[in-house]
Amino acid sequence: MSVQERKERERAGRERLIVATARELAEQQGWDAVTTRRLAERIEYSQPVLYSHFRGKREIIGAVALEGAAEMAAALRAAASAADGPRARAAALARAYLDFAERNPAVYDAVFQLDGGLAFASEDTPEPLKDAFAALLESLSEVAGDGVHPELFTEVFWAALHGLATLNRAGRLPPGDAERRVELLVDRLAR
Repeated sequence: MSVQERKERERAGRERLIVATARELAEQQGWDAVTTRRLAERIEYSQPVLYSHFRGKREIIGAVALEGAAEMAAALRAAASAADGPRARAAALARAYLDFAERNPAVYDAVFQLDGGLAFASEDTPEPLKDAFAALLESLSEVAGDGVHPELFTEVFWAALHGLATLNRAGRLPPGDAERRVELLVDRLAR
């Protein structure tokens, strides 16, 4: 292995460590607790080393968002593939989405709530974000209904899921009816 390859491998390892540490800190204490100073202390590198990887917190949030979007896409596909039939896939997808949001609140915020400097719904949208949407579209296009554009249907279904996830996390909905909400969403939207 050449010196250059070793340096690139070390750099990639530091970058993974920064992202993992930011994610861990955000999940434990919230995104306000994630500062370059705290990250530098936790990973035992200087702040200039952090800035050699990321220009600031916004880019770190973006990196966590991309990682989280890839994880969400995998979870959605796994849930959908385990279900039998289009409506069952839509329900499994909805449950997996809401479960991901509940289990990974800081990551969910990085993907959907915070400014990570990432483009959405444009040609510049990074591939992991496009893939997370594709994971929704793959199953939901089956239940969009006649004459309904599958991407538009997926956007509406996703918006409903995002609303449920956000309201659940804020404690604005009674927790006992979570499954009934998923059933109602699928029953009313999935044809």
